[in-house]
Amino acid sequence: MDKVQQTYSSELSQKVFAYDGAKSLFTYGELPKKTLNFTVILESSYGRGGGDGNGHGSPSEGERKRMKRGGRSRKFDVEICYAAKIPLRQIEAAMRGEESGQGALRVLDIILRQHAAKKGCLLVGQSSFHDDSRNFVGIGGGVVGCRGFHSSFRPAQGGLSLNIDVTTTMILKPGPVMNFLLENQNVRDPFRIDWQKARRMLKNLRIRTTHNSMEFKISGLSEHPCNQQYFSLRVKNDGNPDAQETREITVYEYFRKEKGVELKDSAPLPCIDVGRPNHPNYIPIELCSLLSLQRYTKSLSSQQRASLVEKSRQKPQERMRTLTDAMRSNRYHEDPILSACGINFSDQFVRLEGRILPSPTLVFGKGESFAPRNGWWNFNQKQMLEPSHIQRWAIVNFSARCDIELLARKLANTGYNKGIHIAAPCATFEESPQFRNASPAVRVDKMFDHYNSCLLEDLEFILCVLSEKKNSYVYGPWKKKTLSDLGIVTQCIAPSHKINDQQYLTNVLLKINSKLGGINSLLSFEKTPSIPIISTSPTIILGLDVSHGSPGHSDMPSIAAVVSSREWPLISRYRAAVRTQSPKVEMIDSLFKPSVHEDKKTDLGIINELLIDFYQSCGRKPEKIIIFRDGVSESQFNQVLNIELKQITEACDFIESGYQPKITLIVAQMNHHTKLFQDSPENVPPGTVVDTKICHPLNFDFYMCAHAGMIGTTRPTHYHILVDEIGFSADDLQMLVHSLSYVYQRSTTAISIVAPISYAHLAAAQMSQFIKGEYDSSDTSSSHGVITIPGNLQIPAMPKLHKKVCTKMFFC
Repeated sequence: MDKVQQTYSSELSQKVFAYDGAKSLFTYGELPKKTLNFTVILESSYGRGGGDGNGHGSPSEGERKRMKRGGRSRKFDVEICYAAKIPLRQIEAAMRGEESGQGALRVLDIILRQHAAKKGCLLVGQSSFHDDSRNFVGIGGGVVGCRGFHSSFRPAQGGLSLNIDVTTTMILKPGPVMNFLLENQNVRDPFRIDWQKARRMLKNLRIRTTHNSMEFKISGLSEHPCNQQYFSLRVKNDGNPDAQETREITVYEYFRKEKGVELKDSAPLPCIDVGRPNHPNYIPIELCSLLSLQRYTKSLSSQQRASLVEKSRQKPQERMRTLTDAMRSNRYHEDPILSACGINFSDQFVRLEGRILPSPTLVFGKGESFAPRNGWWNFNQKQMLEPSHIQRWAIVNFSARCDIELLARKLANTGYNKGIHIAAPCATFEESPQFRNASPAVRVDKMFDHYNSCLLEDLEFILCVLSEKKNSYVYGPWKKKTLSDLGIVTQCIAPSHKINDQQYLTNVLLKINSKLGGINSLLSFEKTPSIPIISTSPTIILGLDVSHGSPGHSDMPSIAAVVSSREWPLISRYRAAVRTQSPKVEMIDSLFKPSVHEDKKTDLGIINELLIDFYQSCGRKPEKIIIFRDGVSESQFNQVLNIELKQITEACDFIESGYQPKITLIVAQMNHHTKLFQDSPENVPPGTVVDTKICHPLNFDFYMCAHAGMIGTTRPTHYHILVDEIGFSADDLQMLVHSLSYVYQRSTTAISIVAPISYAHLAAAQMSQFIKGEYDSSDTSSSHGVITIPGNLQIPAMPKLHKKVCTKMFFC
């Protein structure tokens, strides 16, 4: 398209293009004709971006061909047809709330993308990344975090806004391929490299050769080492200059003798193949370097994630300076199309006023009340409000180096100080060394061989000690066995040296107490009760979230989780219902599932299950339903209303004809690019609310920072109210949202998003481990049945929770 513009500028009336890289092209003002046809020819050098095989695997022949033709040319026929007119006044109408303005805003965003593309940036959505080593941070495994910038236009109460923010994407570390492989596989010398793994890792990556600065795409590796990989080389016949003969030569010998390239390390190593199938083109590995800005899209390890967070976070003032510098260096005001559209840019941040909501008062054991300061509190001198009493429990140790008896004593002593009575464990079991290398499922089954059925039936709780942290392969099979098959609440820990850490043990007890039905703390107005709107009539609070398979598990089912409040008028106690659904599908399809069983209509959906539980826990049907939905973008709001909200209303009507509780539906977004700063170096204080200027011109939305940002820059949560039949005032709804950030039983801090959503995320993540274990072991046949999805595809059904734990906060 650049070539079209350069070659046919006069035929295009000197118009400048904004091109989306696919089928859409935009100009400011009309082109001379409705349909235009052009022909352009692009010249390209041999091998660049492709890896052209030469038919015999011989680099020399390809080079001779290139010398003869002086580069390849490609001819393109380009047709430009008029499609539509997108008036810029759509944006003004959007400011007045008369229409969405999405068409015009999309065009402006495409202009921003093209502006970055012309600077040679890597584009990921509306984010751009420069090839500048100052923006790179290594996180291990040959992966680099590349800092860039998100930029997009948004309609707001204060006018059209440019939303710009720092963002990071993962790329492969540029440089010698050999150095990358050593770091990627965490080995010290090339002879320890797993070359099958390397082959998969390198396929389709782009390289530049150091001996002639040409670019190729990797298609594979040679079957033999460089000094044993032969190919047929065509050479001139000394007796007959017009004739050619072939001789077999190794790649190593060819590069040393024919090309005069000194090779130090390549002889015993495979070559890089940049050819086509059946037409290889081999290059010694030490002559190959990975090009920069090649995205890494696989999931990061826990160590890589921790390193990325540590190295990429910025304090508020530092982030402000970075964004100010980016705004100046991007020079948006010089873009010809934006200028033609009459768009001017301020170089200052939007200034606005926010409010700080007071933290709610919490109630602990022995009648103690406390108003958290700066969004946090502790249990050092406090007892739990409703402590559990643990009489029969056991400890199992999966080969962790831990003094189990000392751990049991320390846990009991810490529990005593918090009001929890913990008897001595009735059994402790150490994993037999002979099973340590067995599969995770076998390790779990062998551990339970120690138990007799009578002991298992009487156990209230099991403490599971793991040798690894969150990435333990035993975790999924263990949770599936205990929660689904046995109905026993468990807590997994990886204590290492933390046995003597009182804060660590207190945090563990917070989880254990919640799982066993206790309550660590309540909001003071839950006890009264005097929660606006909620306390006046039975109200259920729902949190909805969907967890998708990580990169590399694209066929793994998505996990839909819904948590619901119990024992109204409390808003601190919850339970969960979890289902599987089609991979990568965000809309929950199991909220309402009508079925016929023995000629009787039933509803097997999630909402029916949770509404019945609410009735059983407090003796009344909910008259109001408050729904918090996580993980959906603004483009999916209509789907939430048309698919999920519709199922919820149908489920209510199924329970009782005409049963129509009032519903308020709120979407919470964390994955956005709006940041709030104040004039001081610190983050905005917890409880900060903004509902003017940067919010939508018409819709009801607000930003809230309920938590204290201790490190980096605080990210506010953006709440969108899609439906409000209950009729909340802005103050009452913001107070409720703020309060729900203080009822998270696992924590002694206010959290960044309401507790029902956090619990739904935990439930989905934990139960996804049930399924993940089967996929990791390549055994996708589920013993719990399958679900048929559109297209007659089958996915494993979620194992059903045991009746003894299904109403407990097992996910806490």
